[in-house]
This record gives sequence, structure tokens and C-alpha cells, in this order.
Amino acid sequence: MSDSVRFLLDGQWETVGGIDPTLTVLDWLRQTKGRTGSKEGCAEGDCGACTVLVGSAENGAMSWRAVNGCILFMPMLHGKALRTVESLGGAHPVQTAMVEHHGSQCGFCTPGIVMSLYGRSIGAAGTTEAPVADVLAGNLCRCTGYGPILDAAQSVPVEKPNEDALVEQLARAQIGSLHLAYDDPLAGTRRHWFTPSTADDLADLLLTHPEARLVAGATDVGLWVTKQHRMLGEIISIGAIADLNRIEETETGLTLSAAVRYGDAHAALARLHPDLGELVRRIGAVQVRNAGTVVGNIANGSPIGDMPPALIALGATLTLRRGAERRSLALEDFFLDYGKQDRRSGEFVESVFIPRPQPGRLVRIVKLSKRFDSDISAVCGAIALTLSDGRASDVRIAFGGMAATPRRAPAAEAALSGAVWSQQSCEAAAQALAQDFKPLTDVRGSSAYRLQAAGNLLRRLWFETSGQGGTVLDLEAIDV
Repeated sequence: MSDSVRFLLDGQWETVGGIDPTLTVLDWLRQTKGRTGSKEGCAEGDCGACTVLVGSAENGAMSWRAVNGCILFMPMLHGKALRTVESLGGAHPVQTAMVEHHGSQCGFCTPGIVMSLYGRSIGAAGTTEAPVADVLAGNLCRCTGYGPILDAAQSVPVEKPNEDALVEQLARAQIGSLHLAYDDPLAGTRRHWFTPSTADDLADLLLTHPEARLVAGATDVGLWVTKQHRMLGEIISIGAIADLNRIEETETGLTLSAAVRYGDAHAALARLHPDLGELVRRIGAVQVRNAGTVVGNIANGSPIGDMPPALIALGATLTLRRGAERRSLALEDFFLDYGKQDRRSGEFVESVFIPRPQPGRLVRIVKLSKRFDSDISAVCGAIALTLSDGRASDVRIAFGGMAATPRRAPAAEAALSGAVWSQQSCEAAAQALAQDFKPLTDVRGSSAYRLQAAGNLLRRLWFETSGQGGTVLDLEAIDV
């Protein structure tokens, strides 16, 4: 077991020991390595100025991912390869295209944009099938208006390089599991970072360290450190556990293990239902989806997590594990109260199973936010029901952003269940939401707006299925 982080930087091994496990890659690059091309704009994985590429050897080839260095902890580089804007040498075709198309003005965001476009040029994860605008959705620029940047991107061909030598370097290294211990002289605390290599090792480790914080991509926990300055004690990283990085598609549904990233799950979720694919497209941006996991989004219990409402409406179930013991739990029963989930001491969420909607099943999933890309939902709603002989049955309606947890809407479901599918029944269900939820008012929307918007999802579903036109929202009457 290693007590130092070991990774490849531009093909050369770096061994970094004696560090705080929550030191970010961005801070190490700028403060220790002197690579100041990567910038800190937001420190929360939103602006993309810190974008770097992290690579690993998968199936005999290099797989690169653009990620946010500002919320990536140094131990998460263990056994991987890293490239920064300095790695490109100043004359890469992407850099040349940015100059020729006048894609930079103040230049602060440019290194991150270059790294995102460099990732696209070598076929990095999340870029090969995506429009250029989606690839750049996680890179904010206040100067250029994006037009010249998009032109620069379109002018650079996509060509996956031969990196067999790099794959061989990583394979020869035989990087093992990682355990860092750090005595913080300022806080007077001792911090630990564990990177187990198997799910069994994780299960055993959690029995002896039940209070440890599990991280996969750290897209949420990273902000605890960079924005809240929290001192984390024991951390267990699951990102390197191969047997928790499985996607299983069957006729009955889709199983995602705990370490499956959103970016890797995107295609499979879209095959399960197109609305799921579109929802994932709007969760963070490429950099966030290349790090964050579906199960992590569930396990942290956020009331505004985008995926739980959709999976609750689809009838998803969790497998939880403690040691060798496993139990199954309906996802809707996992969330008990704000910040509280049905997870026992030493237990972790091993996987989520999402049933495949039956043919003819009506499913609608909608995210409402002030900004289309990289924004937190004001309301995220999901509706699933079956229409037979003109009546609604097996109705499941769930919302995020409406309560302390992602929750079903029992009164609205009751208003629709068994009812004739009509504008009147959908209106009754929309009105019943006031019995189900008492939303808070915050910066993302007022309570009245949230109730109106949630009801409008039901009203809109009627118009969509009936083929009739209609107006469902009086914006002037609602204080957003």
C-alpha cells in the first residue's frame, strides 16, 4: 500500500508524499509545480478555467477525461496520467486555431477552453458524440461571446493519437492501493485518505472506519473544502474500484454500480428513456459528468439532486452493503429527512437498479433552472403513468427542489390514479400538489413559482398527449 501519490505528468512519473489529502490538483499545479496556466475562477467546478485532462489505461488504450482541477483532490490522480495547458507546448492545432479565429480576449478562461477543445481533438470522454457547444458548456467566457471559440473548435479535426507507450508505462507501474495520513499543524487534526482496490476491501474498511466520508468524483465534497473550508477527517475514495464501475443493461432494466460516472452512464440512460439522456446532458457539464457518479448523486441526499426524482418515478431500487450483508431498498424510502438517509453505520450504496419502462408507459422528466447549462434546478419533476382505455394507472410523480428530500406526490398521484385522462384530471392533480409540498423560497425561485411550475408539468403533459395547444403559465402572475 502506497503512502505517496504517484502519477504521470507529461509522461514523467511524479511521486508526491506528505500532502494534505484534500489538496486540490489546481493548488498543487500552481503553488508547487509552478504551472500557472490553469486558473481558479470559481473554485466549485463551474467556470472551467482550471480544466485539465486526466487519463487512464482502459482496454489497452488511453482514456482521457476533461475535469475541473479546482475540486479534484491530489490522491485521485494516483495511478493515472495528467496533462495541463503547459503540456501542449504553445503550438498545438487547438491553440493555433484559437489565435487565428480571435478566440481569446482577456485570456483568463482561455487555458481551460483550450484544454476542453484539446480533449475533443483527441476524442476524450464525453466529446465524440456531443456538439461543440456541449463540449464547451462547462467553460465560461465573459469576453468573446463564444462565436470565435466555436469557430476555432470546428476548424480542428478529431484524431485519436497512438499512445501505446503511455499505456505500457501505466501498465508496468503496478500502482497499488493508497493510504495517506496527514497531521494538520493548524487544525490540530489527523486526516486519512484510503483508496481501496476492490469492493470487498471497501466493505471491510468501512466496518473499521464507519465514520469515513466516501467520495467518488468529489464534485460535491470538493466544495466543502474549497468553499466552506471544512476539515475532513477520514476519506475513502471509491473511484479506482473496478468492480464498482459496472454498467449492466438487461431486458428488465439498467444496473449502475457505485463508481459509474455520469459521463459513462449517459448513453445507457438515454437508451433506457430519452428524457433520462436529456436530463444527464444538463447535469453539470462535461467536466462534472466526467467525475461525478449517479450513485454519489443519490447517496449525498441532496433535495435538489437532479437524478433522484427521475429514478423514483421510474421505480428504482438500491442495493446497500455492510460487510458481506446486502439489502434492497426502494429509492423513495432511502431519503428520510434533510441530510438523513436510511444508511446504517458502515453501510454503503453498492448499486442502483432502474427498471426499463414497459412499452406504452408514458414518462416525462423535466428540469427547470434559470440557466440551461451547468445550473442547479429550481424544480426537477418526473411523471410516469400508464394509459389504458382512456384512464391513468400506476401513476408515479416525483419532484426535487420542492421539499427537504426528493419525494413522491401522493395527493397528485391519487387525483390521477384511475381517473379518465383529461384536462380536468390533470388540473386536479396539479392543484393537489399544494397538499404534497410546501416549497421554500430561495434564490432559485419562490414557493409560489415552484408550485405553479410543478403543476404546469402536469398540465403540459395533458396538452402533449392530447394534441391540443394551450397556455399553461401566466408568468406575470408568479413572483419567480
